[in-house]
Amino acid sequence: MPLFRKSRRERLRTEPFPDHWRRIVENRVSVFSRLSEADQRELLGHARVLVEEKHFEGAGDLIMRDEVRLTIAAQAALLLLHRETDYFPRLTSVIVYPSGYVATNQRAEGGIWSEDDEHLSGHTQRNLGALVLAWDDVEAGAADPDDGRNLVLHEFAHQLDFEDGSTDGTPLLDSGAQARSWAAVFGNELETLRRAADAGESTLLDPYGARNPAEFFAVATETFFERGRELSGRHPKLYEELKRYYRQDPAAW
Repeated sequence: MPLFRKSRRERLRTEPFPDHWRRIVENRVSVFSRLSEADQRELLGHARVLVEEKHFEGAGDLIMRDEVRLTIAAQAALLLLHRETDYFPRLTSVIVYPSGYVATNQRAEGGIWSEDDEHLSGHTQRNLGALVLAWDDVEAGAADPDDGRNLVLHEFAHQLDFEDGSTDGTPLLDSGAQARSWAAVFGNELETLRRAADAGESTLLDPYGARNPAEFFAVATETFFERGRELSGRHPKLYEELKRYYRQDPAAW
C-alpha cells in the first residue's frame, strides 16, 4: 500500500467524526448501539474512509445524500473491525437505486446469444469495480439487526471474497492451516444446506447460499452478524471459522 494512502487513511480515522454524521449512524444503523465504545470509534473511522474513497452514485432518480452514504458505509465498516484492511480494494463505486431494479444478463449457449432480465436488490462482480444496492433493502437491513438478512453485509462480503483474485467463497486468510480448516468446514456446511434446501427443510442459513460457495460465504456472513447466537449454537464449527476470520463475537453482543 502506498505510504501516502496509508497516512491519509490514518488521518481520516483519527479526525473528529462530524456530529451530524454520527447522528445518522446512530439513528439508521441499529447494530451500532450494541458495539463497545472502542468498536464504535473504530467503525466510524472506517466508515469515514469509505465515504471519502468510494464514489457513491444515485441511480433511478435517487438523490445521493449523506444518510445514504453513511448508512451503507457504516454497515460495510462492520466487516472491517479488528483487522488489517485495504478497504475493499477492487471496489471503486457504489451505485444505489431507490428500490429493486432489473439487470439484463447476456450469455452464449451453443453459439447462440440470449438475454434475460433479472430482478435484483443488489449485486457486485469481481471485474466491474462497482457494487449496486437497492436503498429500501439497505434501510430495512440497517433497521433490523436480528432477521439474518442484510443486503450491505452480503454484497460487501463478496468484495472480501474478491480480494484474493477469485470468487470462490474463501477470502484472504492468515495461514495455510486456516485455509484448510475453512475449506473443510465450509464445504461440509454448504453440502448440508444444499441437502436441506432440496428437501424443503427450514434452515437458519438462507437457502440462497446453497447456490455456490461464494453465495454461501455471503449468506453465512449475514447470519454471523445478525443471528450470531443461533449460529453458534446450531453451526458451531461454521461460527468459529467466521469468528476467527472477522475477529468478532456477535453471539456475545
